[in-house]
Amino acid sequence: MFGKFIVGDGPETVAQQGKDLSKNPTQVGEPVGNREPKSITLDLRTTEEEGRLSDGSTYKFWTFDGTVPGPMVRIREGDTVTLNLSNEPDSAHIHSIDLHAVTGPGGGAAVTQVAPGQTRSFTFKALQPGLYVYHCATPMVAQHISNGMYGLILVEPEGGLAKVDHEFYVMQGELYTASPRGARGLHEFSLDMLLRETPQHLMFNGATDALTSIHQMEVNTGDSVRIFFGVGGPNLISSFHVIGEIFDKVFDQGSLTSPPLTDVQTTLVPAGGATMVEFVADYPGKYILVDHALSRAEKGLMGVLTVKGDADASIFSSPEPIDPHSGH
Repeated sequence: MFGKFIVGDGPETVAQQGKDLSKNPTQVGEPVGNREPKSITLDLRTTEEEGRLSDGSTYKFWTFDGTVPGPMVRIREGDTVTLNLSNEPDSAHIHSIDLHAVTGPGGGAAVTQVAPGQTRSFTFKALQPGLYVYHCATPMVAQHISNGMYGLILVEPEGGLAKVDHEFYVMQGELYTASPRGARGLHEFSLDMLLRETPQHLMFNGATDALTSIHQMEVNTGDSVRIFFGVGGPNLISSFHVIGEIFDKVFDQGSLTSPPLTDVQTTLVPAGGATMVEFVADYPGKYILVDHALSRAEKGLMGVLTVKGDADASIFSSPEPIDPHSGH
């Protein structure tokens, strides 16, 4: 006869392992408004720490400022930015940063290969407005990105963005692990899975349930909503879609100077790319954020936008009771 001898609380103890490194989608930074260009100092640090992946499982993430994705950076066209990148002393690897908003060698990566315990700096001028991805660019670059080292930098145009009621920051990422999704304990990175481009885990904002249970995205009927959406990758293209909503405006490829697309159902966002979408929340319910390559939802790629308020029967009505927990 065989059996297990468990000391302590067993599986429940495993479920509580790991620091929450997921990014709160409401942390979008301060709008620049109608100010003039100015000089800005931006301090970022890189970390390597075990974080919660899902209930019962963890991963050794690499981060900017201790979250996945890193902080949303928000500046103005014409700003002069001095960026100081520090690598925590307990890191085991060199890290760096490549900002797609930067015109210069490696987007900054050529001068920010920073060893543990050190700091590297450079200064750049934000020449063109737009919504851009930033990421680590230390070889193997794809591994650093997959492990969580990505974020968005918004370069607002002169006069800033139009005011909306709610803004959210959402990024899609991939993890390549030796263990399958659902396995308990610490998941290890798999180079083989990375090179085959077959991620076991897909997620919004750093955990498989970051936008379904950890963080809440809530608005009221009639509110205007803006989502800054990016794909950290490193490999997959996203077909970004909100089930039950239509994007009133899509700023395709993150371009803020091109006329936006209007009345869009699903928008393509490449790896290392971004988009900005806007819509009005017309009807109450739970609206599911997905990549419309829908088998990816089974690997953890799902979020929820909750709309509260009174229902307008002229927009939607049904003789059947509406399940408030359903996205369909």
